Amino acid sequence: MLDRVLAGKLVKLALAGIDREYPYKMGTVLSGADDLKSPRQVHAVFNGHFDWHSSVHGHWTLVRLLRLFPDEAWAESVRNILEERLSESGLLQEADFLRANPAFERMYGWAWVLKLGSELRLIGGGWMDRFAPLEDVVVENAMNYLPKLDWPVRCGFHPESSFAMSQMLDWARLVGDVDLEALVINRAEEFYGDDENYPVQYEPSGNDFFSAGLNVADLMRRVYDADGFNDWFSKYLPRLGADGLERWSDPVGVSDLDDGQIVHLVGLNLSRAWCLKGIASVHACEDQKQVLLDAAERHMDAGLKGVWSGSYEGEHWLGSFALYTTSI
Repeated sequence: MLDRVLAGKLVKLALAGIDREYPYKMGTVLSGADDLKSPRQVHAVFNGHFDWHSSVHGHWTLVRLLRLFPDEAWAESVRNILEERLSESGLLQEADFLRANPAFERMYGWAWVLKLGSELRLIGGGWMDRFAPLEDVVVENAMNYLPKLDWPVRCGFHPESSFAMSQMLDWARLVGDVDLEALVINRAEEFYGDDENYPVQYEPSGNDFFSAGLNVADLMRRVYDADGFNDWFSKYLPRLGADGLERWSDPVGVSDLDDGQIVHLVGLNLSRAWCLKGIASVHACEDQKQVLLDAAERHMDAGLKGVWSGSYEGEHWLGSFALYTTSI
């Protein structure tokens, strides 16, 4: 679990990418020669960590660690770095970009914006006032998009729907946004409420960093009360009592930590761990709860071993997943 030693290592990992402009993957379509700009020209704040969403959750990592460990030796320097980066003008530029490009980072990057916003609220201070315009655009984009999404996106990477919806629901409840909360609950029930006999044997695919199936369960434990979730989950994974978790029981191997796609599987182990812990937190059967927690521990241990690979392909983002898994 998270302690001051692990926190210090995660801070170093986040700081190593926060100002590293290249390599950087731009996520927009070029409409003309005028769009050929450097990452820092386009993104005043989130221009490191290889891509926009990784930069957002890199900032989340620093804010969360600063809140949890405010008296560590690195805290003052992290606070100063965040004060410089989370500028009013820079965040307004980011908000303007999302408003002009409403499909940009839909919905994975949106989810991390709201996670960062939640953490800024918890830590307090003036950063939240500067950040609020970016949240407002994300919520506006989500309120426009979710009613038009006829089918959920079920996959193991960025476009997947249920992870983002989980984070939106957490944020909506934290800030009291009843409209977003109601929309996410409605869409979740329409998308996943009738799911049964989830085909665990079809996971994972070769570049997953999410389990689409576990992400759905982690969302639905937020949507339903405990009794409702346990009734839903007994149909969703009816074989849990007899056959355990099948392919969700054990972590996956990762054959090449230098490959930008294959290293996603390190993140899969970490995200599986936080989903399994979340499901266990509301599961009614003590024996099955222990099955979930034991599997979560195995996945977390395996995932943490792959975070510090020495390769920027994984290190630019995996610290955030490690922090999420170890601090919930």
